[in-house]
Amino acid sequence: MRNILKTAVLAGLIACSTLTFAEPVLTIVNEQYKQSLDKQTLLNSTSLREIDIPSDVSYHKPMRYKAIPLQPLLKQAGIDPADILKVVATDGFAVSLPAHLLLAEGKAEPFLAIETDDAPWPAVKPGKPASAGPLYLVWLNPEKSSITPEMWPYQVARIDRVPPIETRFPQLLPSAKLPASSPIHHGFAMFKQHCLPCHTLNKGGDASLGPDLNVPYNPTEYFREPYLRMMVRNPQKLRHWDKAVMPAVDEKFLSESDLTDLLEYLRHMSKRKVK
Repeated sequence: MRNILKTAVLAGLIACSTLTFAEPVLTIVNEQYKQSLDKQTLLNSTSLREIDIPSDVSYHKPMRYKAIPLQPLLKQAGIDPADILKVVATDGFAVSLPAHLLLAEGKAEPFLAIETDDAPWPAVKPGKPASAGPLYLVWLNPEKSSITPEMWPYQVARIDRVPPIETRFPQLLPSAKLPASSPIHHGFAMFKQHCLPCHTLNKGGDASLGPDLNVPYNPTEYFREPYLRMMVRNPQKLRHWDKAVMPAVDEKFLSESDLTDLLEYLRHMSKRKVK
């Protein structure tokens, strides 16, 4: 009898070891709600459809995706237009988006594109294996809401409702003594939009993809301005490196005037370092 029981237990363990469990690819969180979804659940959604993106931000060409609209998932999570959402990717990219952009009716439409096993997407960068999958936040009609490239995060893993950046990371704030008309305030807004999704500053921020831009040194302290502008506009022109991940920032999304104000913010913060 004992041998029979041992055999039965061993058979059960072997059977269990062959089972596979779907791992979550997306987690949506607020203070009272948490939902983790695996890829097959998303693919089984009744709202799944094929969408065409005429000019994909990551692939720089037209793309067709299987995708589900993001709005229903956010509404189910209790997200309101006044909320701030932090979208986190597996590579360390993290962008804060105002929820009203994602929930607006008649404007740009956000979708979660889903990479399938039978039709894998190409690599995002030549010579590198990683694609934009398994989940990629893409937009239909992005021009209706002035959606910028930073608002197309790929390898999305988590969406959190969070307090504003200024509340969570006060070390990013310029001096309170600055007049309201100072261009440094606008530069801070540009920094939040274009730099903070990849970098921290004064050890503040959600991202971990790029280095801190103030500690121990601020780029305005070791780059002359023409080269710093080149670094923003075309990083590979300044430093050719096959493993570089910093994208070029086009004047369409960051004007020369915007860039001037952003650099003024960085110079200002070079005198406000944290220890």
